Amino acid sequence: MILAFRKQRVAAAFLSTAAVFAASFAAPSIAQEKTLRIAMTAADIPRTLGQPDQGFEGNRFTGIPMYDALTHWDLSKAEAPSVLIPGLALSWAVDAKDKTKWVFKLRPGVKFHDGSAFTADAVVWNVRKVLDKDAPHFDASQVGVTASRMPTLRTARKIDDLTVELVTSEPDAFLPINLTNLFMASPAHWDAKLKAVPAGVTDPAERAKQAWVAFAADASGSGPFKMTRFVPRERLELAANKGYWDPKRVPKIDRVVMLPMPEANARTAALLSGQVDWIEAPSPDAMAAITTRGNKMYFNPQPHVWPWQLSFAEGSPWLDKRVRHAANLCVDRTALLKLLGGMMGVPKGTVTPGHPWWGDPKFDIRFDPDAARKLMAEAGHSAAKPLKVKVQISAAAAGQKKTLPMNEAVQQSLKQCHFDVQFDVIEWNTLFTNWRRGAKDPTANGANAINVSFAAMDPFFAMVRFTSTKTFPPVSNNWGYFGNAEFDKLIADARGSFDDKARDAALAKLHARIVEEAPFVWIAHDVGPRAMSPKVKNVVQPKSWFIDIATMTMD
Repeated sequence: MILAFRKQRVAAAFLSTAAVFAASFAAPSIAQEKTLRIAMTAADIPRTLGQPDQGFEGNRFTGIPMYDALTHWDLSKAEAPSVLIPGLALSWAVDAKDKTKWVFKLRPGVKFHDGSAFTADAVVWNVRKVLDKDAPHFDASQVGVTASRMPTLRTARKIDDLTVELVTSEPDAFLPINLTNLFMASPAHWDAKLKAVPAGVTDPAERAKQAWVAFAADASGSGPFKMTRFVPRERLELAANKGYWDPKRVPKIDRVVMLPMPEANARTAALLSGQVDWIEAPSPDAMAAITTRGNKMYFNPQPHVWPWQLSFAEGSPWLDKRVRHAANLCVDRTALLKLLGGMMGVPKGTVTPGHPWWGDPKFDIRFDPDAARKLMAEAGHSAAKPLKVKVQISAAAAGQKKTLPMNEAVQQSLKQCHFDVQFDVIEWNTLFTNWRRGAKDPTANGANAINVSFAAMDPFFAMVRFTSTKTFPPVSNNWGYFGNAEFDKLIADARGSFDDKARDAALAKLHARIVEEAPFVWIAHDVGPRAMSPKVKNVVQPKSWFIDIATMTMD
């Protein structure tokens, strides 16, 4: 019935979508340009002021195209995992005597979109915008989506115009990876917006806030695309930055239009009608129609996990490890694989067997409902006395896949193992905000688990932020307050290992213990499905949550 209802909605979605797009692209001058039109899963345009919201879909669509960071992910290969490469920093090194100090050598000759120069002063300014409450340009609204992703960074100091020193609170070999999330906005452009704030606004914090609002509407980064038009909740338009510093990433597409379209049927209708060229997360039941019309599906296994993250707060039903193991043994992931048209990976943990961080955990995640029921019986639960659990989930979002049908399938799967699952369904961005507030916060609304997918391409994102006592809310995303001295020691060993092999060995020990203690119900790994018109060429779908628009072309 749900599937039939969704198919009935495609026609209606098409009519409303087509009307909007027909009006939007009527001008002949636009038709002459090479314009790439993208339908995102987000319900709103991710923030454009330099530190995006909307999870990593924000990084993908308003971060990486418009901005640069000191370090970048290599998104140029489909066959190999993405690795860290230089961005605005040419090189970096930790101090041999003091492992809390790093020196970054910066790329010369880089210009922001407003024409001002990128220098060490800009790096210091961008660090202060999220870490220094006394900075005149400090923006509390950017802190949550930034500081939680680089929790050990404390200060930045200019050495010379092209050299900067970054200091961490403790030795942290993960810092260069974390810095892929600190996008460099133009200080000169922000200063111009501040000067335009009416003189009648005298409070410094309010003046800074208004300057950031103005900056977001007319942003200036140094990325391969620059903003030309921004309409909240409706569209973001970007133009090629032909003066971009990396010749390999100077765009050949003239214009990119990004449109929030959270409903999968509406996205499908827009692609099939030719109103957009690219849709994120197509509905599995629409894939046949998409490909028979000549469109192309792109997908690739990627380090991205779709879990339930469990609460370890006092009174949580998940405090018993037998219950946590039972839930992991009772999820029928093969059924989910069919539900998603094959567009998922079956997890054995946060990373896959064979990964350098795998570590050979003693608990084997599999579908074994008999073993699950035995564990539940030992924990005192039965069909007559089921365990009540409540999960906070979203209706839809990037990376959340088919969140409602998937969660309903897991709900039914767990019922056979004596779980009584209830859902608290909220809007995605609200859920993402609640994720940083934690299970003890009133916004959890009594939930003892939360369903937020997460990227797992680096140690901090994959493991540390969920298992350290130092990342309890609001510092980072340890929503469930999981952690103890053993895990803090394992994390410290990995963070303090600046040799790659030693760090991988330490991370393997950490991952094995995470799987054994099961602070998650691991449900799926993502493969990042997206569909594109055959007009879009040179598409590289990397083994990453991100993708590079700059190197694409169009017929």
